[in-house]
This record gives sequence, C-alpha cells and structure tokens, in this order.
Amino acid sequence: MLDPRLLRAFVAIADAGSFTAAAERLHMTQSTMSQQIGRLEEAIGRELVDRAARPVRLTVTGERLLGHARRILALQSEALTLVAETSGTTSVRIGMPDDIATPEMARAFAAFTRRHKEARLDVMTGLRSDLTRRYRSGELDIVVLKEDMPSADSWASFEEPITWFAAADAAGDLPDPVPLVTFPPGGLYRDSMFERLERERRRWYIAFTSASLRNVLMAVEAGLGLSLLPIDAARGWRVKPVAEFSPEPPIVASLYAWERGGIVGELAGEVLDILKRHFARDQER
Repeated sequence: MLDPRLLRAFVAIADAGSFTAAAERLHMTQSTMSQQIGRLEEAIGRELVDRAARPVRLTVTGERLLGHARRILALQSEALTLVAETSGTTSVRIGMPDDIATPEMARAFAAFTRRHKEARLDVMTGLRSDLTRRYRSGELDIVVLKEDMPSADSWASFEEPITWFAAADAAGDLPDPVPLVTFPPGGLYRDSMFERLERERRRWYIAFTSASLRNVLMAVEAGLGLSLLPIDAARGWRVKPVAEFSPEPPIVASLYAWERGGIVGELAGEVLDILKRHFARDQER
C-alpha cells in the first residue's frame, strides 16, 4: 500500500518543479522531502524523479504514477471529509400511537433536525404493549403511551375521552352477536371492548383486526362492526357514537423520556408542548 504522505510529497514536486519549492509548500525540510521521494521510489521499485534535470522532471514511471497519485489523495480527502461529517450520527428513537403522529408533530421533528444536524430521528408507531416493552427495555428514548393509568416516571399525562362508534348509516339496534373492529392483542381498547360486552352479557365476535388506526376507522365507516376509539381520532370520519353504550372512562396519554437534558430532553420537551396543545384543543371542542 502506498503511503499517502509519500504520494503528497511526490505530487508537490511534480507541481513545483523542485525539491526546495515542494518542501516549502508542505512545510518540511528539503532533506525530508528527498527522503520521502526515496522511500516512495523504493516501494515502487523504479525511479520517479530525474534529479539531474532543471527544473526537476518526472521519469516515465513517475508520469504514469502522477494521475493515480492525485486520485488516491483526492479519495483520501473525500473519505476524511465524510467521516468528519456529524450530520445524522446521533439517533433519537421515538415511539407513539398513530393518532399522535400528526402533521404538527412531523413539522416539529423537521424543525428540530434543522437545528441539530447531528440528530437522526427514528420514529415508530405501534400498539401500547409493544411501545411499552421497547421503552422499558431501552430501545426507545421517548415514548407516548395510551394507558389506563400513568406510571410514576411519566413527564405528564392527558385525559382522552373514548366512546363506541358504528358506521354513520348503521341501524339503530345492535346486531346479535355484535361484530367488533379491533386492534391486535396488546391494543389498549381491545380488552376494554371485550370486558364491556361480557359485563352486559352480549354475544360478540371479531369481524376485523388491524394494527392501523386508519384501517380500523375505515372498517367501522364501511359497516364491518363497532369499535371503541378516541373521540378526537374519529372526527372527520363517517361514524357515529353508539347510543346503546354509556360513556367509557377516559384513558390517558402519557409522555416518557429517559433524559431530561441533552437533545433527547429538548425534543421530549417539544413533544410535550405539542401534546398540551393537542389535548387543549380537544377540551375546547
């Protein structure tokens, strides 16, 4: 392998036309310059410079090497620049439910990465059970969880009203058995739905399952069945509350983060501000 320092000395001599001028360019002595060219010639096994010529000229072998030497040095410079670049080198891992990953949240993430070029945001949405497991095992730095009760280490919690929904054009009486549109096991509303129907001694079956809130709402809107959902998430969909069911207790949306300082703490603070505005708007409606 050819030492880039020796190649740099060789290119400097080719450009300057003398050992003295090349040494001045590289801030070294003429004897050091001569030694480096000698080491490069030893590695190549051929003379590269005609020392007797004035100005100094390259030999045929030297001329052949020159273009390659320039490319090697250029690639080395590019590689050093690449590894010195810090953009996207610090990962911040975030988890949240579908309905919390709003356009406002995305805009805040974009603004954050513009301020912190070193940050790479890895955002995932999913069910409560999976998000909880990932956060508690250290796989997520920040998480928003929908839960019955917040844990002691939550930054803040916000009540979220929920109710049963059916298609807007659904008949008044509930079918028997009741078709349900649910999230997969581990979803917050799923068990609550089962418990409510069992408590009222109603027969039921699962008609549709999806991990996507959008898909669940589409299924309810299409008349596939009933579902228990956040009231705010259902706004804008052709669904209606189920009159036969009295209101359910609200759930809470809680924010958790492992760090109070640094870029993780800063971003968690911004997520908290968005949650405050989001749930304040819910209360105003």
